[in-house]
Amino acid sequence: MNVTLHLAQDPEADELLGRSPLAALVGMLLDQQVPMEWAFKGPRTIADRLGSDDLDAHEIAALDPEAFVAVLSTKPAVHRYPGSMAKRIQQLCQYLVEHHDGDASALWRDVTTGKDLLARLEALPGFGRQKAQIFLALLGKQLGVHPEGWREAAGAYGEPDSFRSVADIKGPESLAKVRAHKQEMKAAAKAAKASGK
Repeated sequence: MNVTLHLAQDPEADELLGRSPLAALVGMLLDQQVPMEWAFKGPRTIADRLGSDDLDAHEIAALDPEAFVAVLSTKPAVHRYPGSMAKRIQQLCQYLVEHHDGDASALWRDVTTGKDLLARLEALPGFGRQKAQIFLALLGKQLGVHPEGWREAAGAYGEPDSFRSVADIKGPESLAKVRAHKQEMKAAAKAAKASGK
């Protein structure tokens, strides 16, 4: 994995996301209840605060939980909820250590079908179906991971030029399109709730 991503809209953060499978997974995990750019800048901030140029699942899994909360809580905080996200990141890293010897890319390296890859992603702590499908779409659309049936397994997020998620962000223009789509979805959900549907 060594591509240029534009998810954090920050060159150093995006460079790490493009070469580090674990950083990409952690960014995806952080992508909730905060702006996308903030979430995907998180892995670079964590690596910097740990004094490293990358994230290491073994190191993070073994850290004292309170010390790792402090890493995420130091201002500016990595996330709106640094305590709960520190716990989730450590759980993710512990899972990777237990099941894949700490190698995040092992999740997709030998997988043959999109259905199997989706199941592996859904098994990750903090990854529900939607998050797993979005990450699968990101792998397929930008990181060259194409097991058979990956688009179908990713659902609507796998559709070409759909601008539904981070999987479709390749620069400021596509970021604006994804953000507009998300606002439309929120407005539609609010209208449906208001009408009692």
